[in-house]
Amino acid sequence: MDALARLNRPRRHIGVFSMFALAFLLIWIALAVYQALRPLPTGMSFAGPLRPAGDLALLTDQTYRSADGEPVSEQQIFDEVFRLIDQARKLIVVDMFLFNEFAAEDSYRPLTTQMTEALIAARQAQPGIEVVLITDPFNHLYGGLRSPHLEQLAESGVQVVYTNVDRLPASNPVWSGLWMLCCSWVGNNPDGGWLPNPVADEDVTLRTYLHLLNFRANHRKTLVVDQGDDWVGLITSANPQDASSRHSNNAIRFSGAAVLDLLQTERAVSSMSDAAIGANWPAPPAPVPVSPDPAIQILTEGAIRDALLAMINSSERGDRLDMEVFYLSHRPVIDALISAHQRGVTIRAILDPNRDAFGREKNGIPNRQAAWDLHKAGIDLRWCFTQGEQCHRKWIRLDRANGGAELISGSANFTRRNLDDLNLETSVRLVATQHPVLDESRQVFEKVWSNADGATYSQPYDEFADHSWARYALYRLMEATGISTF
Repeated sequence: MDALARLNRPRRHIGVFSMFALAFLLIWIALAVYQALRPLPTGMSFAGPLRPAGDLALLTDQTYRSADGEPVSEQQIFDEVFRLIDQARKLIVVDMFLFNEFAAEDSYRPLTTQMTEALIAARQAQPGIEVVLITDPFNHLYGGLRSPHLEQLAESGVQVVYTNVDRLPASNPVWSGLWMLCCSWVGNNPDGGWLPNPVADEDVTLRTYLHLLNFRANHRKTLVVDQGDDWVGLITSANPQDASSRHSNNAIRFSGAAVLDLLQTERAVSSMSDAAIGANWPAPPAPVPVSPDPAIQILTEGAIRDALLAMINSSERGDRLDMEVFYLSHRPVIDALISAHQRGVTIRAILDPNRDAFGREKNGIPNRQAAWDLHKAGIDLRWCFTQGEQCHRKWIRLDRANGGAELISGSANFTRRNLDDLNLETSVRLVATQHPVLDESRQVFEKVWSNADGATYSQPYDEFADHSWARYALYRLMEATGISTF
């Protein structure tokens, strides 16, 4: 009997362990599903009405090689941002994803310092002005690092709001379910680092890495200021980050009621982050039933996807679609582009080769794999010519054969994470028959596509073509699961 008992005891231990392991697995799966399916906070995925567009301007940053091979970086975006901040008298609301000096040795311009100084100067010049900076917790590595710039802004009276990204649906639910079970309650310590920092010099804690793997982000890049008796907004793909200062980007500036729609979307971010601000901000007026020309529409999160797909799917034979995108991987967008091409729509795509990332070399995923799909369908493609910087634009323009045109531009890459109600994003849709901004956008695209004046802006598809089935399968897995940085 004793021998029989000894034989049975390990089996009972194995049985108890299996029950605990099964319970842990079921809880993990349940939390992963909950994190993936949790609804967006109130006020997100916003599609504003079409509003009259005033004071419209296209601003571009462009890095390229001149005809004699010299690097050139032309910058407009933050010069205009700083001008708008300087003239404001009542309210400045900035929402920017990256606000740091990480990897600054590869920088062209100290944008983080310049933005910090501009906001502090506005506070000093106008003591009664309300200045708000909304940003992503990545900039202090989720509490694992001190941010001198953000601390300096807070000390000067700027209201610094760290977006509560934990309230967003999970971009990487496989990890976020486990994170919620094991680690989300632990907190962090900016003085307790002992692991190499992935983006800066100071060591960080393990908790920083664990938080980072959730891949949640407030990826918006917006500005709202008063200008006399009116309001001015700016929506861009550019970050006030030193290491991003050589990237090619674009921005749309506009005035009027659409700016108050934009302000309303920023009030929603403040509310989800439990920031006690925005109560006195002006509300947008009721929409006018007549469709203006030109017209501006504010789009956030999944509403960007819906407008993007509606634009592509509405294109017809004889129309032209031009796009320049940092990340392209969203399967419905790729399928819509191929279908449009098959209908007789002329499509040209300029993509970043996904080679450079703040001094590190990447493997080309996802753009080279998405480009392969488009190339096989017969769509014309070129790669941005990059030498350490990124082709960071996210814009697409439809020129209709009947003379109408649409342009969608902003922070959202064409990926699952950026378009499917996961990241916070803001883009703007411009609809017009004719307008100088549309003309300028065509000129910018043509310059890059054709390497105007002997300069080098782009390269042919064969330069970075990647027809590896293994990397293609990896791209599809990463896009579907969210286990990726795009």
